[in-house]
Amino acid sequence: MSTLTPATPRNAARPAGFDGEPRRRGKSRMDPTRNNTAAGIAAWLLALLFAAPVLWMILTSFHSETDAATNPPSIAANLTLDAYKEFFGASSGVSPWPPLINSATASILSTALVLVPAIPAAYALSIKPVKNWTDVMFFFLSTKMMPVVAAILPLYLFAKTVGALDNIWFLILMYTSMNLPIAVWMMRSFLAEVPVEMLEAAQIDGAGLLLTLRKIIAPVAMPGIAATALICFIFSWNELLLARVLTGVVAGTAPVFLTGFVSSQGLFLAKVCAAAVVISLPVLFAGFAAQDKLVQGLSLGAVK
Repeated sequence: MSTLTPATPRNAARPAGFDGEPRRRGKSRMDPTRNNTAAGIAAWLLALLFAAPVLWMILTSFHSETDAATNPPSIAANLTLDAYKEFFGASSGVSPWPPLINSATASILSTALVLVPAIPAAYALSIKPVKNWTDVMFFFLSTKMMPVVAAILPLYLFAKTVGALDNIWFLILMYTSMNLPIAVWMMRSFLAEVPVEMLEAAQIDGAGLLLTLRKIIAPVAMPGIAATALICFIFSWNELLLARVLTGVVAGTAPVFLTGFVSSQGLFLAKVCAAAVVISLPVLFAGFAAQDKLVQGLSLGAVK
């Protein structure tokens, strides 16, 4: 005859720490709200760390040369617009508008010229891959391995021979060749995300290559095109070495004009900061204008 074990009463005393559920070992209970708050604080601190030099440059541009040169720097010094007046030629008589126009012309035109061959080349290397396309991509990448300073002397001698020194069109050609490998690499990764079904449907409807690029691929890959164009524009706008060597008075760009404020005599820190702020504004405006497209383009392929 079997022995029955009596049921434990519901209100019977239980061991200390017993909550009615088996205890899970090795797992700590973390508060997700606390983790999100800590991550947000860390992100803000990191952002302030990167933004601190820019904020300091802006503040220094509104100080006088004497206050800007103090050590340690004076944060509470009086604010003035003397550095900006010096930059815009109110006291020196030198206008910054020709260099700014030259930089805008070279950057915009070279970016447009880069996109014209980069999109078809990326199409051939991604959607319709050619034979040994990896070797082609390595060739594009290898052109960026040699530093510009190694080729500056042959470029200078060639420009001098053909009479292209201090010529904005020769500078545009140099910027186009400089940014083309980067544009092809970026556009290939963007075009690889275009659904193949859309291209097959376009082929069935009888669309040619140009119509497919213009009506099918361009709208879908517009964020990637915008991101590529912005990167090429920034690289062209900030380029200094080629512009410094290949240009002079007529085709000088904004970065070359900026270096003219640095001298071995006198104080120049506030003027350099003011010039850097003004020259950085077009890039900042372009980045804010294409911010949504830039984020979409640079995140293509990041999430599957």
